Amino acid sequence: MFGYVRPSISRLTEEDRKRFGGVYCGLCRALGERYGPAAKMILNYDFTFLAILLWPEEAEGGLLHRRCVAHPVAGRDCFPANRALELAADESVILSRWQAEDALSDPGGGKAKARAASLALRGAYRRARERRPAFDETVQRQLARLRELEEARCPSLDRPADAFARLLAAAAAEAEDPVKRRVLEQFLYHLGRWIYLVDAADDLAEDFDSGSYNPLIYRFSLERGELTEEARESLVISLDHSIRLMAAAFELWDFGAWSGVIRATVYEGLFLVGRAVLEGTFQANDMAFRIIRRNKEQV
Repeated sequence: MFGYVRPSISRLTEEDRKRFGGVYCGLCRALGERYGPAAKMILNYDFTFLAILLWPEEAEGGLLHRRCVAHPVAGRDCFPANRALELAADESVILSRWQAEDALSDPGGGKAKARAASLALRGAYRRARERRPAFDETVQRQLARLRELEEARCPSLDRPADAFARLLAAAAAEAEDPVKRRVLEQFLYHLGRWIYLVDAADDLAEDFDSGSYNPLIYRFSLERGELTEEARESLVISLDHSIRLMAAAFELWDFGAWSGVIRATVYEGLFLVGRAVLEGTFQANDMAFRIIRRNKEQV
């Protein structure tokens, strides 16, 4: 995934920060325990957030303090393994492997990195596919659809965004409660759409220079690797619409102790990330360090 989905740190209580960091570190451990140390390289905030959305109400045990290779002295607080963390680990492996494979056919650069990632995840992917065959099938189907749209140089924003949105919405199938499942299908669909469009904006200059497909280039007939003012305004309207629909879905379910983190993500974090991407100031690791630190520093 991409690492765009993160809460606004200033909106989190100290307890929420600790819990969010605990899920992040818990997912890191789940990746390592289920797929080996190499799988930890795909850890990011998008699947951390997915684990939070799917967090089981019956999950037992609070934060545990553990040392690891990255933090051998001070250690970090983390949640013990549960269904949500295992799901997020499995699905992040599947999606990351197929994204790496897809990148190998892209005319742009980064093939060496994609090839290395694909090889490193080969064994992990086989195990994850056995555990989540339905999700693997959906990922393959939707990425194949995306490739067809890319090859056709599709000028629509909605069609490729829809393909990725349906891919992410498939994760909702793991929710046991049927009402929550429907809520999450809507939430994850619009989150997937938002991620796809933000990533397109983030990659616009690079894609334009390399000749890689980017729907923004064809939708707005761009002559340079940057958005015109009119195109930017249109994209902002589309992104904000997706966030509003996410917010509507969020309000239909009680997410309990995670409501604060989700609210800080939907009502502010996504807007901040989107603005940073459009302004060209977004850094993937800019907020990551601050989120998991065990102090009161705010962004």
